[in-house]
Amino acid sequence: MGIQVVLQQMLIIAVMVTIGILLGKKGVVDSISSKSISTIVVDVCNPALMLTSVIGDDKKIPHDELLTGGFIAVIFYAILVVMGFLLPLALKAEKGERRFYNMMCVYTNVGFIGIPVAHAILPEEAMFVVLVCNVLYSLLFYTHGVTILSGGKDKVSLKKAMSPGTIAALISIVILWFDFDIRGPVADLVSYVGGATVFLSMTLLGVSIARADIRKGLKNVRIWGYVIVRMLMLPAIIIVVFHLLNVDPILTAGMCLMAAMPVGNLPLIQAEKTGEDTTTLSHAIAISTVVSMVSIPLVMIAL
Repeated sequence: MGIQVVLQQMLIIAVMVTIGILLGKKGVVDSISSKSISTIVVDVCNPALMLTSVIGDDKKIPHDELLTGGFIAVIFYAILVVMGFLLPLALKAEKGERRFYNMMCVYTNVGFIGIPVAHAILPEEAMFVVLVCNVLYSLLFYTHGVTILSGGKDKVSLKKAMSPGTIAALISIVILWFDFDIRGPVADLVSYVGGATVFLSMTLLGVSIARADIRKGLKNVRIWGYVIVRMLMLPAIIIVVFHLLNVDPILTAGMCLMAAMPVGNLPLIQAEKTGEDTTTLSHAIAISTVVSMVSIPLVMIAL
């Protein structure tokens, strides 16, 4: 990746996040409006942005590349599931918090942050990796995720896994596979709606950081251990292994970006629904998100 391009895009993202922090500090965006806007971003804008990345594009991605990307994404999440069990033990997390670190390993922010960031700094050809990761994320969260978080009490829900984001990602993959040429008013409409994603999602991210008590989280050594292993070492390992295997650079860039994402919000939302103590998750989300402003450029420049 070009150093100048990555730094420019991350600087733009940092400015948008700063705008969100200021809006949050001043109370312009409160918890109620933030929740409403988040719903719009997750269920409307983000799905539209996924579709925008694959329609009206003359570049055809060969089926073998799509299959390779899908296979690698499946292996990636299989490794994350195993890592989710091992890392809490390595960090010596307290027994009651191990499931939270487990969730943090597997369910990073590949959608809310990953999609707009990928759209900003990756070539369009790499977006199919992001789409596959989002499909796997949704399918896994409402099966493996809810089971881990509830200690086996909650039932698997494939119906919940079929969210607007999952459906849009699946449609995008179908469009790529069959090379459908979608242009005109439909493409324009999807582009207009998807265009709002980056600013809204980064602003909301800033609002979330403004509300979090990062100072307490900064003292949590285990969270820093997570950041080092999950957000820095894992992408570095992917870079080395993929280079040794001569994996396509575009696919490598997409997977590295997905591996470098900060902790996602969905585990926190799910834990809050069941009345769990979400202090660890809140601190991890805030700290990992702030760190990602630096770690993501480092990872992408290393490519």
